[in-house]
Amino acid sequence: MPDVLMPQLGETVTEGTITQWFKQVGDTIAIDEVLFEVSTDKVDSEVPSPVAGVITAILVAEGETVDVGTPLATVGESAAAPAPTPAPAPTPAPAPAPTPAPTPAPTPAPTPLVEQSVAAIQPPPPFAPVAESPSSESDGRLLSPVVRRLIREHNLEPDGITGTGIGGRITRKDVLDTIDTQAQSAPAQERAPTAEPAPAAPQAPPAAVSTAPVAVAASTAPAVVDDGNYIPFNNIRRRTAEHMVHTVTVAPHAMTVMEIDYEGVEQARKAHKAKWKTDEGFSLTYLPFIIRAVADALADWPLLNASVEGSGLRVHRDINIGVAVDLDNEGLIVPVLRQTDGLRMRAIARNTNDLAARARSRKLGVDDISGGTFTISNNGSFGTFSTFALINQPQVAVLSTDGISRRPVVVTDRYGNESIAIHSVGMLAMGWDHRAFDGGYAGGFLRQVKEIIETRDWETEF
Repeated sequence: MPDVLMPQLGETVTEGTITQWFKQVGDTIAIDEVLFEVSTDKVDSEVPSPVAGVITAILVAEGETVDVGTPLATVGESAAAPAPTPAPAPTPAPAPAPTPAPTPAPTPAPTPLVEQSVAAIQPPPPFAPVAESPSSESDGRLLSPVVRRLIREHNLEPDGITGTGIGGRITRKDVLDTIDTQAQSAPAQERAPTAEPAPAAPQAPPAAVSTAPVAVAASTAPAVVDDGNYIPFNNIRRRTAEHMVHTVTVAPHAMTVMEIDYEGVEQARKAHKAKWKTDEGFSLTYLPFIIRAVADALADWPLLNASVEGSGLRVHRDINIGVAVDLDNEGLIVPVLRQTDGLRMRAIARNTNDLAARARSRKLGVDDISGGTFTISNNGSFGTFSTFALINQPQVAVLSTDGISRRPVVVTDRYGNESIAIHSVGMLAMGWDHRAFDGGYAGGFLRQVKEIIETRDWETEF
């Protein structure tokens, strides 16, 4: 009978949490029919069954966190439904055996005198620093890499966490619940000192200053502090936070910004946006033009289309551009446009709109969020001037598209004459990993992106 295994849900994902089973033991499942939902630090995704048949066993319960490749369920042939467990046959009571005569308990051998002497003079163990239990398996429990990291980062002790996993294993959820419990109790602990009894009042001074104690008491009375509302991070927000802390810790970030004149793009948008909205069903924004220019430039600047791997770079053959999508302030997810360098602007716009819509409705699959080689963070709709985005590890760069507005610019005609005109202008800001390359390389890439956006005949894309 084939096993259904925990799938690989992204290059850096090592485990997943089963959040829901859509089938139970005895149910029939078809190939590609949704079998379970899994939550990782990348995405919450519904996973289809790779096989057809009858569910004969569910090996991992809802809420359990297991490593990639772990068997989750067993599927048998459709005709072979799981057989019920037979009831045990009644066993006749055995005849009573004669009571044996009591056997005297053996006398334990005395401890040798040498051992007693050594034990008597053995000094007490010296005080030693507590070992890093999160990275140790000495307690006999298997801790996944993510669980060990969470325990270490929050200075927790595994012995203080109740494991709800199989065999008492500590899961990611167990650690996060402990963190939440500590955070929720922190405000109450901070307020506890105010509940202590006030010190005894000083003896009354002479009558001439008898009102002084009243004034002092009024001025030194503890003020009522508004601690506000505590809002614990949800699953997506918490995992986004963990990923951002990791990227800041690992990568030496640098930033390069380039001003872009989008007037050529703006003229093409104005000429086609009404018909585009009718034909495609969504608005024509600046983003697909930028993605097209970035994909073309990455072909000439391959070190930006790479990932840090060990002590070097993995330069990717395919150009797969991820676009960060905000999930209603709950966190970020980065669906991926695969082989973007082979797409024209209209196909890029369609794919980007589809991925963003499915991201917000939590309908992305595993393939939609894996394999990215470069990331774009689209903040332009908020009118930002310049954004320092954080790199999506293990990639080496992220490009922020900021607000575009009408501004006066200097333009030069073909005869070299300069004049002032009003154009659509905005910034492109790139955060990059200084381990991978230097500022000259980053600047050269952005200069080429700028030239493509400003000089391409975008009418040919329609």
